[in-house]
Amino acid sequence: MLQDQEESIDSPYKDLYIYYLQGRLKPDIKLFGDNFIGNWQEDESTFLFFSKPSRGEVEKMLSARPYLTLLDEFHMTYDQWQGGKIAPNRIGRFCIAPPWQKPRKNMNSCREELLIVLDPGVVFGTGAHTTTHDCLEALELVFCRERVESVLDLGTGTGLLALAASRLGCRSILAVDLNFLAAKTATRNVQLNRLEDNVLVVQGRAEDFIDASSDLVIANIHYDVMKHLINSQGFLSKKWFILSGLLRSQASDLLIRLSQQPVQIVKKWERDGIWHTFFGEIC
Repeated sequence: MLQDQEESIDSPYKDLYIYYLQGRLKPDIKLFGDNFIGNWQEDESTFLFFSKPSRGEVEKMLSARPYLTLLDEFHMTYDQWQGGKIAPNRIGRFCIAPPWQKPRKNMNSCREELLIVLDPGVVFGTGAHTTTHDCLEALELVFCRERVESVLDLGTGTGLLALAASRLGCRSILAVDLNFLAAKTATRNVQLNRLEDNVLVVQGRAEDFIDASSDLVIANIHYDVMKHLINSQGFLSKKWFILSGLLRSQASDLLIRLSQQPVQIVKKWERDGIWHTFFGEIC
């Protein structure tokens, strides 16, 4: 139940101290103390996040791992990292709010709002990006058409779209992300919303899970992965799809590929002439 008055406590995230390493460090390794926030892997690079200066801890770890090199370090506020202050955000019927700030009830809404508690940590995916807006709108369109029993969310990030599907009434959602820290963050958000019975988060490659049975597949993911997914038998076994995170040239190429498949595009979104999202049905 949303509160009549906005309640706010201090955000647990203030300053971020980020150490950029060449090489990969096992993401779940327990080497650091309470100031350690998480480990982000990107190709052959590692980003370590701390809430306080931790150069000494990082150097101690590096001394035992000569295959790793410290390339740079950064200090910024949490809001700078996320590209703005994290605050309650309303998108369609959804109200997305951090756990440290409960939103004021929207008295102008004639429909019941669906609250999603979202702690993004240092993972991107707060709902502010235009592609996320479009995916949430597409989700509402799917659920308005018919009951959706199962959803496969590929590239789940913070878990926002999986949580939204659950709030709309889906009882079986599999959320997948290759990145360890993203999967860990999404799992925490599932727990914050008490949706463990509905949403399962796993770390893994989208290609390895596309065959999972589901009515709807959501893929807000790298195009190099997406273009292979849509040619798979697993993709064609679904009934509905939402594909997003596409740049203009990628969207044009994807439409050509989809035209060769037994699919129908129900709606397309284009934002700022840059970002594209497709909602469609597999015939």
